[in-house]
Amino acid sequence: CGGMGGGDLRDHLKTGETNCVAVCDVDDSHANEKANQVEEHSGKRPDIYKDFRKVLDRDDIDTVIVATPDHWHALIAISACQAGKDVYCEKPLATSIHEGRVMVDAAEKYGRIVQIGTQQRRAEHYGDAIDFVKSGKLGKIRLIKAWAYLDWKGELPPKPDSDPPEGVDYDFWLGPAPKRPFNENRFHFNFRWYWDYSGGLMTDWGAHMIDIAAWGLEGMVPKSAMSVGGKFGYPDDAQQTPDTQQAIVEYDGISLVWEHALGVGRGPFDREHGVAFHGNNGILIVDRGGWEVWPETNKTGIPTRVYKMEGVPRQDSKGDYHLTHVQNFIDCVKSREKPNASIEIAHWGVLPCHLANIAVRTGRTIQWDNDKEQIVGDDEANKLVSREYRDPWKLPTI
Repeated sequence: CGGMGGGDLRDHLKTGETNCVAVCDVDDSHANEKANQVEEHSGKRPDIYKDFRKVLDRDDIDTVIVATPDHWHALIAISACQAGKDVYCEKPLATSIHEGRVMVDAAEKYGRIVQIGTQQRRAEHYGDAIDFVKSGKLGKIRLIKAWAYLDWKGELPPKPDSDPPEGVDYDFWLGPAPKRPFNENRFHFNFRWYWDYSGGLMTDWGAHMIDIAAWGLEGMVPKSAMSVGGKFGYPDDAQQTPDTQQAIVEYDGISLVWEHALGVGRGPFDREHGVAFHGNNGILIVDRGGWEVWPETNKTGIPTRVYKMEGVPRQDSKGDYHLTHVQNFIDCVKSREKPNASIEIAHWGVLPCHLANIAVRTGRTIQWDNDKEQIVGDDEANKLVSREYRDPWKLPTI
């Protein structure tokens, strides 16, 4: 119920078309906080659970929000589909490629609507930017850059192991992840910096930015991935995942380049995050604030330059696109149409992130067979396409 769960709950309630009857969290403080939020909104306190399976057993629940740490997304979302519930699941879709595939198959088999929390898919300015990319005005797209430079996330100082806080079922929090002593650095928000539970900034913000790149690459699939990175900014801090990372993902006739850095904010084009589509005629740059086009030039002489196209001045973002993203999910629950960030879209959008992380962890270039959804000729790397679950938890076979 923490983190994005609060915003997801707020906007579901704000639509006026949902009634929250239950909240579920292994941390009593989070569960009570969200129960208070619902009671303040509706005047009725929801039931509180620690075990998600008890929520799914209820016949009066139509939809569930999955806003857990990433390592729980697959198991809860699949179980919800099997229980006949529609699902709003936070990004990234899953912690492995195989989990994502099983989630897609479960949604299809059980006929469920599943919306993933990549809310930029509902932002008008992102849609306009992608329409411009697909219009052909930029010319042949040869390169896409995506990045996240987050100056608000700095060093994570080491802390000793300790007992879990009162009111926390820590073994349930771990769930399918490996058994570890409790450490505050691994808990709640900071789980994303540990391989047991997530994929670092590569999947955390890559799930947003690379999803926009994948939107522009619609219909294309990765062929290979290479990546370098590590703890270059904060070599002695507690996090496991790279604080600095670059990746190149190869498609037919085009490259996708990712880069991120924690603790610094000046990324490409002096933007902390964004996506840039490099065409022969110009560059389209888009971030959460808006989009613009910089024309390319033919240098025919100094100082004479001939622009290949007209530029487009900054087109600012408009409206609350997280709220409209939630509304799209609710509308699709009623209409049974595909939502704008369907589970299939999310699976392909986060695939380059997983491949890049496998490449950086193995130190090798990854060759990808998209038909088989396997890595070619590298058994060690192929093991990272899936995750081993801790007993008694099992990933269902769909």
